[in-house]
Amino acid sequence: MTSRVTLISPATTPSLRRARFDDGDSLDADGAARAGAAAGCLPTAGRSLVSPSARCRETATALGLTASEETALAGLDVGRWRGRTLEEVSTAEPEAVAHWLTDPSAAPHGGESVRDLCERTARWLETCGRADGRTVCVVEPEVVRAVLVNVLHAPEIAFWRLDVPPLTATELTGRSGRWNLRLGHTLGDVPGRFAVSRESRRRDAQIRRVER
Repeated sequence: MTSRVTLISPATTPSLRRARFDDGDSLDADGAARAGAAAGCLPTAGRSLVSPSARCRETATALGLTASEETALAGLDVGRWRGRTLEEVSTAEPEAVAHWLTDPSAAPHGGESVRDLCERTARWLETCGRADGRTVCVVEPEVVRAVLVNVLHAPEIAFWRLDVPPLTATELTGRSGRWNLRLGHTLGDVPGRFAVSRESRRRDAQIRRVER
């Protein structure tokens, strides 16, 4: 029995462009256009799932998917930081942000820690690995990161070293506890070709400044 899982990150939104902790806004014009242009490029799947967020639902719809919401694939709960940008929080609470970025068990915002997210996605992946066929999931970027940490048996601190550009697909093939991985390629592009967005580079640069 072989399971195939395709994880798709959402198209761009104003919050994603500004590194804002908010998944409730709609796709921007460019994101919607790019998602619509990629419709039809996905392989046929036995089931389609989506993170319970506006941008993931809208991306799935633009891609032509009829997807069911999966609470186990929800994005990281950042508690009282929701609605604020990383830059704003780093200015107001530099020590808290530094702790959050260096300790996977930390949740200074009062929400969910990176470790919590990794454990949650590990449980989902184990269940998914028992099912035959293909599953397509449109999920928050941090969910893709958490899944990769689990698949690669990487230390949880590696979560912050994984970049997930908008509207890219990461594919897993195998079964529970034993997965082969093909890293993210842009939907509609040549498989294996990587595209790092300007927004992703800006966010990662902000994180590196905080870590120093």
